[in-house]
Amino acid sequence: MKLDELIEYLKYKDLINFKNVEISGISYNSRTTKKGDIFVCLVGEHTDGHEYAKMAIESGAVALLVEHKVEDVSVPQVQVASTKYQIADIADRFYSSPSKGINLVGVTGTNGKTTVTHLIQKILEENNQKCALIGTLGYKLSSSGEYRNAKHTTPQAPELQATLRMIKDIEKIDNVVMEVSSHALEQNRVGGCRFNGAVFTNLTQDHLDYHITMENYFKAKALLFQRLNEDNFAVINIDDEYGERFLEQTPDEVKKYTYGVKKSADVMAKDIRFSSNGAEFVLNFNNTDYNVNLHMNGMFSVYNVLAAVTASIAMGIDINVAISALQNVHGVAGRFEVVNKKPLVIVDYAHTPDGLENVLKTAREITPPNGKLICVFGCGGDRDATKRPKMGAIAQQLSDRIVITSDNPRSEDPQQIITDIIAGLKSVDSETVTVEPDRGEAIRLLKTFASNNDVVVVAGKGHEDYQILKDRTIHFDDREEVRKVFAESVI
Repeated sequence: MKLDELIEYLKYKDLINFKNVEISGISYNSRTTKKGDIFVCLVGEHTDGHEYAKMAIESGAVALLVEHKVEDVSVPQVQVASTKYQIADIADRFYSSPSKGINLVGVTGTNGKTTVTHLIQKILEENNQKCALIGTLGYKLSSSGEYRNAKHTTPQAPELQATLRMIKDIEKIDNVVMEVSSHALEQNRVGGCRFNGAVFTNLTQDHLDYHITMENYFKAKALLFQRLNEDNFAVINIDDEYGERFLEQTPDEVKKYTYGVKKSADVMAKDIRFSSNGAEFVLNFNNTDYNVNLHMNGMFSVYNVLAAVTASIAMGIDINVAISALQNVHGVAGRFEVVNKKPLVIVDYAHTPDGLENVLKTAREITPPNGKLICVFGCGGDRDATKRPKMGAIAQQLSDRIVITSDNPRSEDPQQIITDIIAGLKSVDSETVTVEPDRGEAIRLLKTFASNNDVVVVAGKGHEDYQILKDRTIHFDDREEVRKVFAESVI
């Protein structure tokens, strides 16, 4: 594509050294820039892409997208107000707006995004429609397919648009369900995406290291709904304290659907029962009751299923097809995933106060009267520190015994993170509180005090198969570590 075509609809401030060069790709990392790329000088918290522009040119970049002129270079420069936001505009243009021809459904919220996207994908496939998924675990082209790695919950704009174009043109898939993070919305990574529908799961404390306040966090999430139009639909958890506000942020002409358990909603669950086999409830829609029997467990699973069923109704799929699909789902990797029988060990991605509370309450429901509930958890470094004492308090309140350990400490001192968690405890009794910074050793300690009747929740990392330390990233998978410890009773 010629440069003038690429920037035809771009709001730019100035053109410097303009030549109508051929653009064969978009890059924003000088180390991976290829010949023919336009290099986007992204300005972030810690780095400024303008400083790497000359390196990118040496690697083959033939043009730059800049916020200010880069001196002493001869390639054309397109000056814009914000490269962070407008990279999405050129990515959408370069890949010929792939989302225009796709039924693209975005799912946002603090917890449940991954599970809900997987459930919607299952429903569409049950309805004989191909569906691809983009999210935390990467992207995959079918529910039975392999995950392909992704750097973020929602990829940066060029990778996202390239993926959508591949899904549509090469794989011939017309449905995509995508997790949409608050970072992606605030940073405009999904700029150019035409969403057919948006789903809101819940909003609880997370990412305040980035957003600073819950209000900012809410405003970032709300962007997904504000951009919908009369041809689109919105699915909203009305039980959530932010549910009504998301409804208000959604344009009047958008088709709105609500779901819930407590408040009156379009789709509701009642007569909810939990057992070690899963959850059962009655789903009500249009004054008609439907019996639902899940292999998944917990109130959060009920909400996730309601979100997916409501989205399928919004897409015109028969409710019986949706329920049939979900009754065959055995869960999502790292989400309340049972990895051992005796003791019952559950690995879960819960890394927020609300997420941990939900998982522990569900685990308590299936803990035998003669068994203990044990929680192994930590908190990530370089992330919202204010949630650490809150998670400590929740773990102690809802568990019989807790093991405080490391999560992904990143650049922080693991011991300091643990100290922050301990600040939320009412007491530190060695009979009920164990501190072990080494996560592998913390899991191995379970062998010394977890009996066959106990339920153990290993929380925080879920599906992740790595641990980010100060100076390196190592292979680490909670599920593998649990299986090593309890090898004789592995499922």
